[in-house]
Amino acid sequence: MRTSRVTRTLTAVLVASGLTLAACSKDPGSTNPAPTKSAGVPTQKVDAALRAKLPQKITDAGTLTSVNTGAFPPYTISAAGGDATKVEGASVDLEKALGELLGVKVQDTTVSGLSGELSGIASQRYDFAFGPVGDFPEREATVDFVDWVQEFVVFAVPKGNPKKITSLDSACGTRIAVQAGGSAEKVIKTQSTACTAAGKPAVEVQSYADQPTSIMAVKSGRADAFFSSQAPLTYFVKQSNGELELAGTGQANGFDKLVQGAVVPKGSPLGQVLQEALQKLFDNGTYAAVMSKWGLDGNKLDKPGLNLAAQK
Repeated sequence: MRTSRVTRTLTAVLVASGLTLAACSKDPGSTNPAPTKSAGVPTQKVDAALRAKLPQKITDAGTLTSVNTGAFPPYTISAAGGDATKVEGASVDLEKALGELLGVKVQDTTVSGLSGELSGIASQRYDFAFGPVGDFPEREATVDFVDWVQEFVVFAVPKGNPKKITSLDSACGTRIAVQAGGSAEKVIKTQSTACTAAGKPAVEVQSYADQPTSIMAVKSGRADAFFSSQAPLTYFVKQSNGELELAGTGQANGFDKLVQGAVVPKGSPLGQVLQEALQKLFDNGTYAAVMSKWGLDGNKLDKPGLNLAAQK
């Protein structure tokens, strides 16, 4: 299957004119469509001092190569009205603002699965992923994180919660969908082992490539629940017309404080630049405006940080 890459132009002039550029990619995956206008999000002026700190290859090219795993509401979603040529969301708005601040374009490529995303960054095939991606000490061994949100992991279940899934312990003997390669997959597999050790039925873990496929497994009855980040699950529940509800909220569910953020190659100077650029967006109110716009007030951090998982 042919793969293409769409360049999202993130300077104010090209955003205003609605132009996009296209280039070819050898990497498997699909192309992220051009973003919609970010209503209510302040336009940024280029910060020359920050731009000067970018790695030379980025300033020479005038682009940042970015990778993602596709739909991750409300961070990256199809635009209202189902227009497949546009995407929107909190990550789209903030990535656009970062591009404006740094005076660069961002080339977005979508790959299948989180493992492909992380390995692509570790091998420096891509400059970064804005994510957010879960930050864990074991992942920090191969990549660096610039954390900008906190998250909670819960279950999305059919309305009425017929299997009475209220916690990890109550998941024994049920069919749980997860995103392949994610932290929730690891936690639910560990829980399955704990179930059998306690003489209870194992968890049937169903690993899917992305969030929409995982949520469809629950809606179609193939899975009893989807175990994932609360922010996207809240979005899916709202979009389900009463078919789904959240379960297991207000609990740790196998996680300590979970932080998520952008990902860069290990030791890349881009990490420090992104942290400083995000701090500018925190300080000037852009971050708060974007998070509020997408219903993520409860997921805000006080400030962005580098490799926060290792600092817990």
